[in-house]
Amino acid sequence: MPTKKSKVYFTDFHTPYGGPSMLKKLHNLLIKAGMDKIDFKNKFVAIKMHFGEPGNVSYLRPNYAKVVVDFVKERGGKPFLTDCNTLYVGRRKEALEHLSAAYENGFSPFSTGCHIIIADGLRGLDEAYVPVPNGEYVKEAKIGRALMDADIVISLTHFKGHEMAGFGGAIKNIGMGGGSRAGKMEQHNDGKPKVNKAACIGCGSCVRICAHGGPTVTDKKASIDPQKCVGCGRCIGACPEDAIYTDYKTTVKKLNCKMAEYAWAIVHDRPTFHISLIMDVSPNCDCHAENDVPIVADIGMLASSDPVALDQACADLVNAAPPIAGSQLDVNLKKSKAKDADYFEMTTPDSEWKTCLEHAEKIGMGSRKYELIK
Repeated sequence: MPTKKSKVYFTDFHTPYGGPSMLKKLHNLLIKAGMDKIDFKNKFVAIKMHFGEPGNVSYLRPNYAKVVVDFVKERGGKPFLTDCNTLYVGRRKEALEHLSAAYENGFSPFSTGCHIIIADGLRGLDEAYVPVPNGEYVKEAKIGRALMDADIVISLTHFKGHEMAGFGGAIKNIGMGGGSRAGKMEQHNDGKPKVNKAACIGCGSCVRICAHGGPTVTDKKASIDPQKCVGCGRCIGACPEDAIYTDYKTTVKKLNCKMAEYAWAIVHDRPTFHISLIMDVSPNCDCHAENDVPIVADIGMLASSDPVALDQACADLVNAAPPIAGSQLDVNLKKSKAKDADYFEMTTPDSEWKTCLEHAEKIGMGSRKYELIK
């Protein structure tokens, strides 16, 4: 039986002299796409987005977040912007630094009209265990608790490239972004965390947080017994020196499938809506403290109730656009001389993205078939 086409709504970035602004066009897109059909009254609404690693300037401007926030508030909702802490060392690995990074990049109650809540708490340990319907790789996802405490989830995504997943779209924003630090470890790694002895100060934070007796401290240096460790990753969040790390030893295709299952755990059986902006399409993720020349020109804004269809539509639009001269994509295309090359895999050859959408469709999250409505 053929899969029903999902509706994906589109508007470009053209704003004629005296015409509506891009912010007004985004507001109109939300109405056209049916976001106003959601009952927001007195509901907590998590707007899941990426605040950008300081140094990177390709993340979405706070102005776009304010459009979504105002839209929800006008309909009686209680919105908050949210993201989870990162697994790797950076400015967003714990809530205080994460909030400071967000403020530095322009996200504040004054600029967006709502508060920011780091969904997995101070150290990235505040998580909810959420069953994954039809999960093949993950049976119970570790999700930032605030995301699951919310009544409604809206994803606001900067669509760009990614060095592992091919691109960062709605599913990655929700699935990887919504995982706690332990959830991110589970998606990235099939193994157990290890200790960098040179960085360890022997404080015992890992020992105190572990419920299984995995870490021990000898001669002021910690070690982790792999036989006792269950791979929950809580020690990573507890370590004040970032001395505990994971090897990222999972295949890209398995990472994509886990990411889809995490996203499905978050959006399943609750009101959700998804918005993606194809602009400043840098080759790599906004998690980097830098951003390279975009691989294609700005394309437009898209919205849908189906995150799978939304990601597929965004990928198709990027692949149909001419590459920007001198970009990483353009350089690699000229070197390869390949015809009909996939832009994302050509930009970052070790990446792959189709598995994610295929698996998301398989487990019931949505459809890769779509109707693009302009």
